[in-house]
Amino acid sequence: MKTKFAIGCLIQWYECDIVEDYIISLSEAIKSYRGSKHVEVHFAVSLSQKLEKCISEEQLQKCRDKIHNLIHDNLYSKTEYKYKLHTISQYRKEFNTNYSESADVLIWGESDAILPRRMFTILDNLHQTSIQNNNPKYLAVFGTCKMWDDTWLPIEHNDFTDKPCIPNDYENWWSLKYTMSRGEMNKINETVDELDVRIASPHKFNGCGLVISSEVIRSGVNIPSSVFFVHEDTAFMWMTNKILGDIPQYVIKNVLLVHNRNHPDKRNYVKGEVGDTLNGLRRSNDWYVKANKMSEQNYLNMFNPNYKPYGWKDVWK
Repeated sequence: MKTKFAIGCLIQWYECDIVEDYIISLSEAIKSYRGSKHVEVHFAVSLSQKLEKCISEEQLQKCRDKIHNLIHDNLYSKTEYKYKLHTISQYRKEFNTNYSESADVLIWGESDAILPRRMFTILDNLHQTSIQNNNPKYLAVFGTCKMWDDTWLPIEHNDFTDKPCIPNDYENWWSLKYTMSRGEMNKINETVDELDVRIASPHKFNGCGLVISSEVIRSGVNIPSSVFFVHEDTAFMWMTNKILGDIPQYVIKNVLLVHNRNHPDKRNYVKGEVGDTLNGLRRSNDWYVKANKMSEQNYLNMFNPNYKPYGWKDVWK
């Protein structure tokens, strides 16, 4: 019996020019798994301008139409349009709750991700084996692109781990800031005959492409509401460790899942942003600096009984 998957992704309106790779790669992965009946696909498209303002209402409609057409030309999915503030932390918490009863395995999609074609087939085998080995509660990730420091080596793809980390390098294919294409990723993955599956202990992951057995969520693990903006992946990891301990985290080290976190078109059509880098654009917004810091303080104090967490109302003060 095939494993039932649910994969969910939040798309912000200003990400309309980058999400095509994610959508097409997801479609190809579903086809490789032989049909959509075993994969529930969910999108939340945020059209809120509470944080980022679009340069015009006409452009905002163009962004909506482009995202809508990409989804519905390539996938059968449930798509919700959000007109009020909706963050990645909020979305992933809701996705976990809503789909943990109908699916065996949950996957956190991301608008700047490119998914391997054999993703569902590999994860189906992994899930069946894990159940047979009496490990119904587990996490998993595919090999990722270059990360910030050596603490990420356990989950970096094998082809990246011996490459140097060069600051502000946008040219070399292994670089942290390089934007990789679907074709480049597929070329790497097509050379794989035998999977290199390892265990990461202690746990180490970012949210892009995180695989969660639904039993983890049903046991009570989720993202705390206090982590209202960013760092939801680390908060989820800490909650998993607190409730379930060091459950298996599988790493498929030689199959690449791309995370184009520095894609140059990630924040298009945002009114008033200035900066030479993606991080510079974000930090040109006063609300972003405050919300990022407050959300970080909240997750660092998750288990502090004397700490009162911040919320959006504190950002607006």
